[in-house]
Amino acid sequence: MTLECQNEIFRMAKQMVKERQDITGLNCIKVGASLKVIVDGKGIKHSLKEYMEKLMNEENEWNHKISAKVKEGPADCIRMAEVRAVLKKMKRQKAPGLSGLVAEMIQATGDIGIQRILDLCNGI
Repeated sequence: MTLECQNEIFRMAKQMVKERQDITGLNCIKVGASLKVIVDGKGIKHSLKEYMEKLMNEENEWNHKISAKVKEGPADCIRMAEVRAVLKKMKRQKAPGLSGLVAEMIQATGDIGIQRILDLCNGI
């Protein structure tokens, strides 16, 4: 294959890749009641900034009454039965996470592993 032919193939491949790329930004935006179209990047950023400032600074009406009971004391402890139920529900043959453990490993440890997990969760 000649050098010209290779260059032509690479050019076509690059063009195909470029055509399939997603557009990663806004090309235009309509602003205000007049629906004025803005196409430049700075104008788009400025109009979005104004919109977000207006949106975040609006006051919502409410009666300033909060009715929620405050719970005091320690959090409820997790029980052994809950850990067993969750381990049963875990899907098998999935990729391990950052710890390197998979569900089958934890399930194979039996009550010892369940107790370790229980101690870890209740200690947090």
